[in-house]
Amino acid sequence: MPFTKLGLSDPLLKAIAEAGYTNPSPIQEQAIPVVLKGHDLLAAAQTGTGKTAGFTLPLLQRLSQQHYASNRPTRVLILTPTRELAAQVGESVSQYGRHLHPRLKTDVVFGGVKINPQMMRLRGGVDVLVATPGRLIDLVNQNALKLDKVETLVLDEADRMLDMGFIRDIRRIIALLPKKRQNLLFSATFSEDIRKLTTGLLVNPVKIEVAPRNTAADTVEQVAFLCNKTQKAELLCHLIKKEQWQQVLVFTSTKHGANRLTEKLNKLDIKAAAIHGNKSQGARTTALAGFKTGQIRVLVATDVAARGIDIALLPYVVNYELPRSSADYVHRIGRTGRAGEAGKAISLVSHDELSALKLVEKLIGIAIRREQISGFEADKVAPPLPPEEPRLPRPPRSSKSNPNLHSRPRRGGE
Repeated sequence: MPFTKLGLSDPLLKAIAEAGYTNPSPIQEQAIPVVLKGHDLLAAAQTGTGKTAGFTLPLLQRLSQQHYASNRPTRVLILTPTRELAAQVGESVSQYGRHLHPRLKTDVVFGGVKINPQMMRLRGGVDVLVATPGRLIDLVNQNALKLDKVETLVLDEADRMLDMGFIRDIRRIIALLPKKRQNLLFSATFSEDIRKLTTGLLVNPVKIEVAPRNTAADTVEQVAFLCNKTQKAELLCHLIKKEQWQQVLVFTSTKHGANRLTEKLNKLDIKAAAIHGNKSQGARTTALAGFKTGQIRVLVATDVAARGIDIALLPYVVNYELPRSSADYVHRIGRTGRAGEAGKAISLVSHDELSALKLVEKLIGIAIRREQISGFEADKVAPPLPPEEPRLPRPPRSSKSNPNLHSRPRRGGE
């Protein structure tokens, strides 16, 4: 079904065509009619399925058909877990709404940058506001905006917001909104926490689940290179140079590991940059922009910082270290193989990570091909391991011994 059959206006169809799209993805085909009709929506969609256009396009159409108030109160509020995702959603809203007349006013606010310029911009009003939860509350507390005219609330990557500890902020924000409104919730999975959040939030929602839970796209080729931990950096450099990779996203488990790997790559004349929570927003924005334009060949990222990275034709994703959570593996490799394009996900797996690899395979339901590169063979190559039970998390410290245990979460990811 082409976009022309979904009931979208000509200005939106023109913007879609200019973006190079003709047919909607499954989430877009199902979500757009639901949002246009004003229904609440609960959608499970993995990263890279096109969910952003699935809600921005119909919301822009609904807004453009309404009367514009002179003070432009915020009518659509989109909450995201990270700065990068907020910026990406804001770009999509601006791109798809470029031909609407009059043009809708959009703004993006997040932490990590000065609040005063954001307060000044909001004085003139805004139709669509994209925000991270913590900064939005700060702005409300500064009387920079009111949320009493919001018609639609979008919670994007709601599962990640819960993982990052934003549940209190989300509930505080919801309490400031009109009781009668449209609610759209997008999540990678329908976890128990998500189901609890939807109770009392969504009213008779239409449920959409466009992909099996915890699965990778069929267009992503997955391979694990078995190697020694001490040789991972050299192996990565070898692959980049031999295979002539020009754009590769590399995941590390820690911020310090991302910095160390970036330094090694640059010393070997492979232009690289790191993004993580300790980097300033300016540095993260500059690194991501350079990566998109090809000035930076390798972007090294931690899991939280990488949320929102949306490169249409990203060919390679490398797990320099396997993630602690098998579900994060799916999120990571979902950055490639988007919109039906081919992609490749490479994992550099040392002997002590073989059990983690088996857990990933158990989760996604397929065996990942194992290979070794001449000159980088692993000293130990164990036979396939039986499925293991995941380790139980260490119990939290008592709040009596740690008075800050229940304090508001850090906003490093905003």
